[in-house]
Amino acid sequence: MTDHPRICIVGAGAIGGLVAGRLAQAGNDVSLLARGRTLEALRRHGQRLDSAGTLVASPVRAGDDAQALGPQDIVVITVKAPALPSVARAIRPLIGADTVVIPALNGIPWWFFLDAGLPLGGTRLRSVDPDAGIEASLPVDQVLGAVVFASASTPEPGLTLHASGNRIVLGEPKGGSSERARAVAALFTQAGFDAPASENVRADIWTKLLGNACFNPASLLTGAYTDDMIDDARLHGMFVAMMDEALALGSRLGLPAQVESRARIAFTRGLGHIKTSMLQDVEAGRPVEIDSILGALVETASAAGFPTPTLDTVYALARMRARSLGLYPG
Repeated sequence: MTDHPRICIVGAGAIGGLVAGRLAQAGNDVSLLARGRTLEALRRHGQRLDSAGTLVASPVRAGDDAQALGPQDIVVITVKAPALPSVARAIRPLIGADTVVIPALNGIPWWFFLDAGLPLGGTRLRSVDPDAGIEASLPVDQVLGAVVFASASTPEPGLTLHASGNRIVLGEPKGGSSERARAVAALFTQAGFDAPASENVRADIWTKLLGNACFNPASLLTGAYTDDMIDDARLHGMFVAMMDEALALGSRLGLPAQVESRARIAFTRGLGHIKTSMLQDVEAGRPVEIDSILGALVETASAAGFPTPTLDTVYALARMRARSLGLYPG
């Protein structure tokens, strides 16, 4: 990787704006692939990031044509999962032979079980990549796994409001250490993130999945904030059951637990009155990420022959609810 890498953020929403803003403030050569009002705002004002009460506008290169932006050293993908199949095809011009591709998305990524040497090796998740188009467009050996532990929003196009969290975990999909993982982690660290290079990023992804797979679908079904759901005894019991099923499945697949279910629920309760990203999508009329967040987990359990009755039930209900709202892309 060069001393001054070219970095393109694909998806100028909340997390994309946070990553772009931080990297641009650190003096990096940052591009943003955007369109419509967001593209117009980025060209007029730069990427505006409001973090800890300080608003900074950083100049970025913004465009809606990947071909015009050209090959990059690093491509960070922060779009919602339902958009990824079409986005993956569109961003091919950004990816050169040595480009590092960092999908920073919720849920289980398409590459999670593709390595033949891992449990369920060679399994392709149809819930995430139904026609293998993502796999065909984004070279797996150029992918660096990522998990984002941060909360942000976009109150208007081109403006990101950073609420909490500062951690981005990066690591090789196959596990272990590598020079490129350490180099990218150092780049993000220099930009102000808590960005370790993990030797087991798959376990980190699984750990984040615990909360997302429970609270997001439940909020879709109930329209409630996380604290209100957790304080309901019956929903609290359901969350424990869902997380225990996911933890047991992870143990079967060599993805060690980094937290116990009740402790994970208590952590989210401690964050206060939080509206999940899925509930925000519902209220904005956007397609929901139910397949990548929970559908892929249910599909994984089925492939492993592992019973997950609570996860199965919540997925069936949430998918039907999303379909009735016209927000299920499947």
